Amino acid sequence: MEVSNPTHSKTTGLPRKRFYRARAHSNPLSDSHFPVPISPSQFDSTLHYPQFFKSDSSKKIEFADIGCGFGGLLISLSTLFPDTLMIGMELRDKVTEYVKERILALRASNPGQYENVSVVRTNSMKYIPNYFEKGQLTKMFFLFPDPHFKEKNHRRRVISPHLLDEYAFVLRAGGIIYTITDVEELGVWMKSCLEGHPLFEALPEDELEADPVVKLLNTATEEGQKVARNEGQTFRAVYRRIATSLPH
Repeated sequence: MEVSNPTHSKTTGLPRKRFYRARAHSNPLSDSHFPVPISPSQFDSTLHYPQFFKSDSSKKIEFADIGCGFGGLLISLSTLFPDTLMIGMELRDKVTEYVKERILALRASNPGQYENVSVVRTNSMKYIPNYFEKGQLTKMFFLFPDPHFKEKNHRRRVISPHLLDEYAFVLRAGGIIYTITDVEELGVWMKSCLEGHPLFEALPEDELEADPVVKLLNTATEEGQKVARNEGQTFRAVYRRIATSLPH
C-alpha cells in the first residue's frame, strides 16, 4: 500500500510550504555548515540535471537566482527557457529543501519538464566564485533581498560595490543583473551601486519592455505576489554587464 507523504499536497503532489517555513532572512556573514566546492570544476552539475547530461556533458549553468526563496521565479523561468540550465542559491536549509522537493514533484508530474532547474544550499555572498567560472552566467537575479535597514548592517546587503566585482567576474559580457525590492531606500541603494560600477550599464526602456523576464520580477515570487496583493510599490534596477575595453 502506498503511504502518502504528509508534507505534500494530496491533490497536486507538491510540497506544502507550512512544513518548510523558516525565518524570512538569514545572516549572510555567519558561518553555516554545508559542503562548498573548492572550485567550479568540483561542482557536479550531473547530480542536479541528470537528464540533460545524458545527451550533453558540456552544458553549463547560465542563470543564477540569488536568494531564490521558495523557487517561484525558477519554476517560471524553467519553462520559458527550457534549454537553459539554471540554479537557485538559498541559505536557509528548510527553504532549500522545499525547493528541491518542489522541483522533484514537478518533474514527476510533468515528464520532460523542469529538468533544467535545480537548487543548492549555499552562501552566495561568500562562495559565488566557487560555483561559476569567469563569464559563465548570462543572467543573475536578486529579487526582494533582505534590506538590512541599519547602517551598520549595510555590509550584509547582497548588492554592494565589492560584491558587484564578483558578479561582474562570473557574468559574461552582455549578461544581465535583475534586481527588485519594495523598499525604496534599498532600491535607491542597489541602483546607485550598479550605476557607479564601471562594468554595468542600465538597460534602456525599449529593451526592458521587450524582455519577457522583466514581467516576471513582480509576479513570479511569493514576495512579489504579497506586495501586489497589498498594492505596494516596487523599485527595479536592471543592468547589463559591459565588455571591458582593453588598454591601447
